[in-house]
Amino acid sequence: MNAESLIASAAINIGLALVIICLFSIFRKHHSNANIYYPRRLSLRHQHTISFDHSFTRFLPSLDWIRDAVRVTEDEILCSLGLDALVLIRFFKLGIKFFVVCSCVGLMVLLPLNCSVSHGPSSNTRSMDSFTISNIPKGSNRLWVHFSSLCFISFLGIYLLHKEYKVVLMKRIQQLRNLRDQPSQLTVLVRRVPLCDEHKAFSCNVDHFFSKYHPNAFHSYQILYSGNHLEELPVAFVTFRSRWDAALASQTQQHPNPLMWITQMAPEPRDVLWKNLSIPYKHLVLYRTGVFVTQILFTIFFAIPVTAVQGIAQFEKLKKWFPPAMAVQLIPGLSSVITGYLPSVILSGFVYVVPFVMSGMARLAGYVSRSRQEQKASNMVFYFLMGNVFFLTVLSGSLLDQIGKSFINPKDIPSRLARAVSARADFFMTYILTSGLSGFSLEILQPGLLTWDILKMHTWGRGKKKSNYLYSFPYYRVIPFVSLFLLVGIVYSVIAPLLLPFLVVYFLLGYVVFINQMQDVYETTYETCGQYWPHLHHHVVVAIIIMQITMIGLFGLKSKPSASFATIPILLVTIAYNEYSKFRFLPTFNKCSVKDAKDNDEFDKDGPNDASCREAICAYRPPCLPQACVGMEESTSTRPLLSSMS
Repeated sequence: MNAESLIASAAINIGLALVIICLFSIFRKHHSNANIYYPRRLSLRHQHTISFDHSFTRFLPSLDWIRDAVRVTEDEILCSLGLDALVLIRFFKLGIKFFVVCSCVGLMVLLPLNCSVSHGPSSNTRSMDSFTISNIPKGSNRLWVHFSSLCFISFLGIYLLHKEYKVVLMKRIQQLRNLRDQPSQLTVLVRRVPLCDEHKAFSCNVDHFFSKYHPNAFHSYQILYSGNHLEELPVAFVTFRSRWDAALASQTQQHPNPLMWITQMAPEPRDVLWKNLSIPYKHLVLYRTGVFVTQILFTIFFAIPVTAVQGIAQFEKLKKWFPPAMAVQLIPGLSSVITGYLPSVILSGFVYVVPFVMSGMARLAGYVSRSRQEQKASNMVFYFLMGNVFFLTVLSGSLLDQIGKSFINPKDIPSRLARAVSARADFFMTYILTSGLSGFSLEILQPGLLTWDILKMHTWGRGKKKSNYLYSFPYYRVIPFVSLFLLVGIVYSVIAPLLLPFLVVYFLLGYVVFINQMQDVYETTYETCGQYWPHLHHHVVVAIIIMQITMIGLFGLKSKPSASFATIPILLVTIAYNEYSKFRFLPTFNKCSVKDAKDNDEFDKDGPNDASCREAICAYRPPCLPQACVGMEESTSTRPLLSSMS
């Protein structure tokens, strides 16, 4: 890809983004589109906060929504949307701060350094290579500047991550205090309940076990049933008299056999996946192994379209392997559009379905909560994108560019591969433009829902009241792509600094778009108190490590082994920091400390009262029990709590 192709892609994407954003700013002013652009506010009965323009200016584009998004404070996000939403917004802010600093270093130091090297008029290097590290000759002392930039970027990333981890941790503790009335803080999910030999039921065993081994802490329980026939399941939600008791019970081994009486803190009632609770616990390993194998097969299969996309990007080689492609050159500028814009669009189209496929796979893994299921799907999508979109893009590009020659001169394979890594920077520039500018603008316009609503109102839904298009926020679809572009930016921050300003625009646009979407469009269906952050932290650390390993190889191929050896301690420091974070921060996200639980109890003076405990256990009634929650007793050792209902 040459400079003309990059300019063509930038012009098309910027033009489309401006048109789409203008359309959105016009459509959102019309009352008829409120069910598309304000479904969350309508569901919360906040119609009075929506202002519709009835004058002629409603047909003129405006940027009021950007101004409103920028003015939203973090406290407002935390109060109205929760910590999970704030974590994502802070991740965008982290990307903005990180890449603004990296852009300053890259554009003011590295870019002039790369461009100042001249290879003479007979040079056959591609025009874009002069902006990358590939333009630096082997053995040049200028590579020490790149090494210094590598150290600075690595420690900047670690510093920002460490600072962010502490902030999120403090806000998590604060959020847990603000949500003291949540029934999940008093309730423990118990699985693998053994069958009572005397009564041939699971319910009486729950009552007997917790009354005996947690006599002063146990309050009540809710056994689960399978289907409408009310056959009991070996699963129960057990409510304790205090948060402190619940935290202790959920994090201790209840039986000498660790596969019996398995306890964990219960998810929020609205977060529970009731159907998955009926899956036998011993079968979960089979379910998740099957999902893992399916994920690998899907990743391998997806390599075919990615390789084909790189064939389009390598137009010069495409003409050699497919001579009819030369006809494209008969139309001026068409080859620049095809090589610069078309590959990223095709790849974006293929990748669009990946989150939905991975989400479907995660559903089959048997997780008991929607939040845990979406976290699993998010990680699956990220590693898929890292393998197929990032690594395979580099690999397929290098193979197509060097096919045939590698068999003749196998010793030159490492140097050709290193040049191909830097050569892929221009493709990622166009991909960032397509997924960022066009992708975010389409996200905010909601063209699919808009078209569907128009068709519905003029056909089978004519004359009927409009329904809100209210959906939960798609963390599994947003987080992996943001993490992918952060990975691309970190890896290429030293190799191709010209890519960095594109990422600044990407994170800036994503910041305002998703604040708007969270406030007006998407529904908050669960609250994990920031448990997405450890995953995001891990994604950034992986990106930094990949960048350092890549630079070790590049310094070696540039005949600068001393720089390669000097990078190894930086790599070890990053790995050590990651291990430190696992010990220092991660347990606080995975478990509820007894100190925090006790502190929350003390906020309620004498701790939760009986009414709070009864409300907690009522919140975990299975959908197959439609009766009103009456007759829920405190802990007794006499009869199952739901015997009257069954």
